[in-house]
Amino acid sequence: MAEKVTSIQVAKRAGVSQSAVSRVFTPGASVSSKTAEKVRKAASELGYRPNVLARAMVSGKSRIIGLVVAYLENQFYPEAIEKLSNTLQKHGYHVLIFMASNKDEVTQTVIDELLDYQVDGIITASVSLSNDLTARCEAAGIPIVLFNRLQNDDRLSGVSSDNVAGGRKLADFLVAGGHECIAHIAGWEGASTQRDREKGFLLGLAAGGKSLFARAGGNFHYDQAQEATRSMFSGAERPDAVFVANDHMAFAVMDVLRFELGLRIPEDVSVVGYDDVSLAAWPSYNLTTVRQPANRMVEETVDVLLTRIEKPETPARRIAIDGPLIVRGSARIPKGYTS
Repeated sequence: MAEKVTSIQVAKRAGVSQSAVSRVFTPGASVSSKTAEKVRKAASELGYRPNVLARAMVSGKSRIIGLVVAYLENQFYPEAIEKLSNTLQKHGYHVLIFMASNKDEVTQTVIDELLDYQVDGIITASVSLSNDLTARCEAAGIPIVLFNRLQNDDRLSGVSSDNVAGGRKLADFLVAGGHECIAHIAGWEGASTQRDREKGFLLGLAAGGKSLFARAGGNFHYDQAQEATRSMFSGAERPDAVFVANDHMAFAVMDVLRFELGLRIPEDVSVVGYDDVSLAAWPSYNLTTVRQPANRMVEETVDVLLTRIEKPETPARRIAIDGPLIVRGSARIPKGYTS
């Protein structure tokens, strides 16, 4: 077995100090481009790779962020996780993805694993934290940011779209389209995203002199949204418009309406969603929806997390970012409507 190449050998070949080699391979460290080029060239020629684990032990920082997700069925999350991972990597952090056992909250087992890996910070997507587990992370000095979820806990930062405003935009749009029997297929009741979207939607209906015609729960799952649709449209009186709490469920609703019930969209019933995942723009769905500003949400999430890592005394922040209504062909467009 060949002997492991050391930073001393790289420094000698590049004609620089050992500390210069260390700076080149330390994310965020100050080093000239000329020095960096010489060091990386020497390292490549010698086959040198820095010992990340050893550096973490010396610095007390793992440069690892734990990203906790509950489920990946909703297309919004794989896309958001990719953006989060790429952005954190640009800041010199590595991402470890942990799957929560359910979508209600992060479990004790997941927190134990996060602490075992000595992560520098935690981002949770589509899951929440109990008071006990939040306290454990706080005691360990590990900052947490909730992504696409908010909690009433002063210790927790969170970043989401402005779900109340988004729900209201959808209600205003359907009311302006002349719909009389407007229904809602809800997501998981424990999620702040669901509660806030429905709150805004009901406010918009009330402002337009309307009330909710029918309501069913889909829990953010495709199959449950299908069942909710079958039940909602089984009677003699049917909705003429449906707000579905996210796009993933909206696709299920549209599939049942068209291929099982033989209804036309939007001629017989308008369907609107929330998220604007890439599938929403496909001609098969052409879904009118509220766009979650994923890029801005990711930027704010990373900024809040890294700030709290570098300055632990920074207070928690809750950020809600407005997202636009994206009008396509799945819903009746109001006369004279301009985006």
